[in-house]
Amino acid sequence: MIARAYAKINISLDVIGKREDGYHLLQMIMQQIDLYDNISVEKADNGIVLKTNRSYLPVDKSNLAYKAAELFMNNYNIGSGLTIEIEKNIPVSAGLAGGSTDAAAILMLLNRLFEVNAPQEELMELSLGLGADVPFCIKGGTALCENIGELITPLEPFKNHLLVLVKPPFGVSTKEVYKGIKLEKIHKHPDTERLIEAVENQDLSFVSHNMKNVLENVTLRKHNKIRTIKKKLMDNGALGAMMSGSGPSVFGFFDDILTAQKCYDAMKKEYKEVFLTRTI
Repeated sequence: MIARAYAKINISLDVIGKREDGYHLLQMIMQQIDLYDNISVEKADNGIVLKTNRSYLPVDKSNLAYKAAELFMNNYNIGSGLTIEIEKNIPVSAGLAGGSTDAAAILMLLNRLFEVNAPQEELMELSLGLGADVPFCIKGGTALCENIGELITPLEPFKNHLLVLVKPPFGVSTKEVYKGIKLEKIHKHPDTERLIEAVENQDLSFVSHNMKNVLENVTLRKHNKIRTIKKKLMDNGALGAMMSGSGPSVFGFFDDILTAQKCYDAMKKEYKEVFLTRTI
């Protein structure tokens, strides 16, 4: 049984407070894009075996996909074993929910494979223990995600908008980025309500010129390369460019395929992980 696990970008990311347990209160517009890992699962005699096409990926309990399989099988008392294969295409530690989307795909695949038929909301609730992005990856599409990311309001699909995505040759720790946030120093917040309105009206121009990610304030201090990539995307015709999630991936929106292709070709000369894709 096979499924695609789609990456996400943030059209906006705002930090509006902090809970007593240390988690930050977020307000984000999340969007899936047509960049995906291929996940396949099949029943086995016993245990969980995870295989992947990337040698740097762990295949034990430290992999989120493995954790998702274990969580599902324990929660629903599945006695069978399982073999998982991941064809990894989404860059890791990149702000694209690569691990979260694999975990989400595993939960949805196992729900079908073992004929549990749990409703989507139940899987989303179960998945929150794996990470705040996993419920959105189960829901998919375009959504406003609030609190720590688990309060999800679906929005009108913002699909078929072209983007060039660049992942620089380093990763970023989400945990470290959130540690570096100083709420009192966030002076400019995204206008989330107007961005939602623009998304629902398919207003790519407004979205491109007004999207904002407050985590850039933290990540840019450590990685000036992100600023350089944003400028190069804009110089090559992007309507707007922004870092996704905690970084370091940067994307730019385009309104025509020729300009997007030229930008992709230019960025590919400098960076290994460059993708010409679209929102879905």
